[in-house]
Amino acid sequence: MTIYALSSGAGVSGVAVIRISGIGTKEIIQSLIKDELPSPRLATLKKINKINTSELIDEGLLLWFPGPESYTGEDMAELHVHGSIAVIRSILDELSKVENCRIAEPGEFTKIAFQSGKINLLKAESISDLISAETEIQRQQALKIMSGRSSEKFNALREMLLKILSNVEAKIDFPEEDLPEDVIKNIKIDSEKIRREIEQILDDKKVGERIREGFKIAIIGPANAGKSSLLNLLSKRDVAIVSEIAGTTRDVIEAHLNLNGYPVVISDTAGIRESKDEIEKKGIKLALKRAEDADLNIIVIEPKSIDFTGFLNDLINEKAIIVINKVDLGYKNINHQIEKFNPIFLSIKNETNLDELINRIKDKLKNKFVSSNETLITRERHRLSLEACVHNLKNFEEKNSKEDFDKAAEDLRLATRHLGMIVGKVDVEEILGSIFSDFCIGK
Repeated sequence: MTIYALSSGAGVSGVAVIRISGIGTKEIIQSLIKDELPSPRLATLKKINKINTSELIDEGLLLWFPGPESYTGEDMAELHVHGSIAVIRSILDELSKVENCRIAEPGEFTKIAFQSGKINLLKAESISDLISAETEIQRQQALKIMSGRSSEKFNALREMLLKILSNVEAKIDFPEEDLPEDVIKNIKIDSEKIRREIEQILDDKKVGERIREGFKIAIIGPANAGKSSLLNLLSKRDVAIVSEIAGTTRDVIEAHLNLNGYPVVISDTAGIRESKDEIEKKGIKLALKRAEDADLNIIVIEPKSIDFTGFLNDLINEKAIIVINKVDLGYKNINHQIEKFNPIFLSIKNETNLDELINRIKDKLKNKFVSSNETLITRERHRLSLEACVHNLKNFEEKNSKEDFDKAAEDLRLATRHLGMIVGKVDVEEILGSIFSDFCIGK
């Protein structure tokens, strides 16, 4: 099967890139250019025609990559043509007429590259992250993963586990033979060392995931305190509906921002109050859950709504910034108990003290994107695999100490498998669909 897709962005552009990969690539390209293929990896100007006629579609650059020296490992070609909708549509229509040639699924080119052994799963995921990067720190992290340091680390740990496993299996297969004392001793020492290394990688405060997904900020507070207005002000656009009517926001509304170079996801939530409306009650429940999961909560209140007997008392902690809004209306009678929490007195209407709030957020961000670990965990699936590996290693150590070698070996096999799943060293078909579906079509 041969696949094709527009690899550049949709819409009108100066140049569009159409990628073709598979067993029929050579014949398809020859039928389009009515000529022999150019030298490999050499951009060559060619006339591109309709397949069954000599009608000219466009004139552009052709790049020919014979397999296995290509991105996918298969025969592959790229057409760099003028980026008009008409030109793109005409070429894609011609390709669709070719037998055993179909449009690529999201991420299919990269999936084939993985299956061909050109890249491992970590690199495949980092390619997706690089395409999706919106901030400088996200770009740097994606490139760091692409460089292969994390892959090398996980592969090295896996090789060490395999070496331990071979010694354990030798003890099982040859019970009458006396293995050297240092081998038996090293099984215990090495497995504990690997477990501690993985535990150190896991103790990362989720910095890699925070960089990839964004620092989560929830704006919470009572109804009609100005939460939606604050979201719009920070986003510099109308993200949420603002109304004098309390309870306007029912669901969680998100905005992705680049704040001082850091990726931030700010959520506006339903106003917290007693309500008999079932939909609003569900929105309030979502708001409290979002506050629980957030890295930082901005609690927006107004002077008349300061109540330490309700939600406010439960949410004030080290990950909260308290904002007292509507100070343009006066706040002489404010509850002075709030002052010990160092609130920011804000007027969203007049944008008073907005800079103070942004600086306070930046201070909270400073140390949240710094990790001493060279090996970064960027996805939940990596973390789950490493946690499972640690669990199996602990089971191995316990059974090994009791000389229950058969069961201990199985725990070691499972630990090795979980490490392998991160880079794709084992059968991981069940997770490939979810990984590559996040890619754009054409990659």
